[in-house]
Amino acid sequence: MLFEYKEPKTGGIFRMYQGEQHLSRHYLRDKDSKLLSLAWNIGKEQEVHIDGIDYPLASNAVLSLVNNQTFHFSKAEDIVLWQFNREFYCILDHDKEVSCAGLLFYNVQQNSFLQLDVQEQKKFEALLTVFIDEYQTADNIQGEMLRMLLKRLIIKITRLLKQQKAVTLKEQEIDVIREFNLLVENHYKEFHQVQDYANMLNRSPKTISNLFVSFSHQTPLQVIQERIILEAKRLLLYTDKTTKEIAFELGFSEVSHFSRFFKKQVSVSPSTFREEKNALSTTEEK
Repeated sequence: MLFEYKEPKTGGIFRMYQGEQHLSRHYLRDKDSKLLSLAWNIGKEQEVHIDGIDYPLASNAVLSLVNNQTFHFSKAEDIVLWQFNREFYCILDHDKEVSCAGLLFYNVQQNSFLQLDVQEQKKFEALLTVFIDEYQTADNIQGEMLRMLLKRLIIKITRLLKQQKAVTLKEQEIDVIREFNLLVENHYKEFHQVQDYANMLNRSPKTISNLFVSFSHQTPLQVIQERIILEAKRLLLYTDKTTKEIAFELGFSEVSHFSRFFKKQVSVSPSTFREEKNALSTTEEK
């Protein structure tokens, strides 16, 4: 079932899916690719396919997904999915932990899976009931009520995330890592080096690298490179753009530089990657 609230004046969208047979998003192909997502698996363990990789999604696990990710759930009917855009809910200048650019969506470890215990599960079930009731109450304060419930949901998940991930870094250090991830998301087509982002953050590259070593399995350079590769794959799969056009769009001055970079990261050339994936899709359709 789809519950949806829209604000015509602002373009705000807030949706909730429950019991749907198919839940997926293909970035670059779906018109609503700007939606942030929160998914809760209320059934048995299943798989979630995120940007070409399969992850186990445990029973009563919660997952946050940012607006640039492609995803698909193997048992979508067991997923409760909340989706919203910045126009509906976004706190940019305060409450950093619960904003659209907060800890939940741009944390130091992307694809963080949050596990709910029995007590928290009951709280989420109660909150879900309130959500359904509010979606079915159409009046002049429905939007504000839904916004309040969404903020409550985000705060609850953020608190649990901090507890379960045993955050040991100082809040200021966490902010730097989150801001780095957000800057990469906004500028990866222009800037490919850690030095560029360190300059924006008024930090040294070494300081940024040390922070990532303390709380992440990735280096800052890997974050940048993986974001570039992710976009390259999407453009190869979901558009008809040539390798040359993709290279220039992603900030490479020479297509040969892009091809070498892609092959080093993916182990095949851009053209081979596209051919193999297209052939696989054709086989699956048959």
